Amino acid sequence: MPVAVTGCEEDVDVGLMTIGAFARAARLTPKALRLYDQVGLLVPAAVDPESGYRLYDPAQLPVARLVAQLRRLGMPLATIRVVCGLEPAAAAEAVTAYWRQVSADTAARARLATLLVDHLSEGGATMSDPNPTVAVRCAAGCDTGLVRDSNEDTAYAGERLLAVADGMRGPGGAAASAAAVDALKPLAFTDVPAADLLAMLAGAVSDADRAVQGLATDTDQPVTTLTALLLSGSRLALVHVGDTRAYLLRGGELSLLTQDHTWVQAQVDQGRLDREQAATHPQRAVLVRALGGGRQVEADLALRTALPGDRYLLCSDGLSAVVDRADLGSALGATDDPGDTVRALIDLARAEGAPDNIACVVADVVAV
Repeated sequence: MPVAVTGCEEDVDVGLMTIGAFARAARLTPKALRLYDQVGLLVPAAVDPESGYRLYDPAQLPVARLVAQLRRLGMPLATIRVVCGLEPAAAAEAVTAYWRQVSADTAARARLATLLVDHLSEGGATMSDPNPTVAVRCAAGCDTGLVRDSNEDTAYAGERLLAVADGMRGPGGAAASAAAVDALKPLAFTDVPAADLLAMLAGAVSDADRAVQGLATDTDQPVTTLTALLLSGSRLALVHVGDTRAYLLRGGELSLLTQDHTWVQAQVDQGRLDREQAATHPQRAVLVRALGGGRQVEADLALRTALPGDRYLLCSDGLSAVVDRADLGSALGATDDPGDTVRALIDLARAEGAPDNIACVVADVVAV
């Protein structure tokens, strides 16, 4: 309990600090200190019964500075009270858990913001699209390549679902990529309103993550990437985890729709590597996100409008890592038949040595 001290603020000489001096030392404001006193978070060491001045012990400064730092993180006062009562190691774990949740919430809001911006920029007034006006003509293909002796990639092309997954090389890789795609297949046979596409995909990705984790053995935990498109009416929902990719050829221009979830891409984003360095970096294949990795999976989600004439390419890095974008664009624009294009893309990768498995899906949006 605070100790009563008689005398005005200027006359106190008991080794305590006035609220103003303590606030400056703790990098807080007197107003904040009064609030923390009221909620029982940071109670002064003494209060003058006549003037009401709050006085603080210098030994309280470490806790006060911790409170200030946690508030700058945006942590609620109730959570700060709990953290301040923990031992340092436990407090560190609590802060880590809090920030992990903040990051997940921020990512979810960012995906929603991207969805809304895409939707509004296309002039949409409603998320529903009950009358389908387009369909897809598509083909899929896989190739072991010229170096590997097994195939861990999976490619799937259906009337509504397009998907590519790349399982980690080793035991269970092929099963992992197949399990990820299989988890999405029920959506192709479900009447999904356009407004519910992303929520349905997010749920299916969680199912896929659990399915891949279920393949773990005592000595191996397989993981896989996944990139997929789901069509409903004239809306296409995109889901992406890892370094498989989605491209769009529209009006002769080829655009990359996904961002690799790799260590080198993170270094590029932070300005620590340029794209030329990343392309040849020995850790360029190290994933920072994948299905089956043991942590809660975070997928990129987006909603697009499918326009007649669009051509989509989904592929594993066995294609994108060895064939440059200009050659991809040329091959995608060279023939109208998706099956012929898939074979041409695989041939391009093989001509470059095909050091990895190759999986690709080519899909054309057509008016119906």
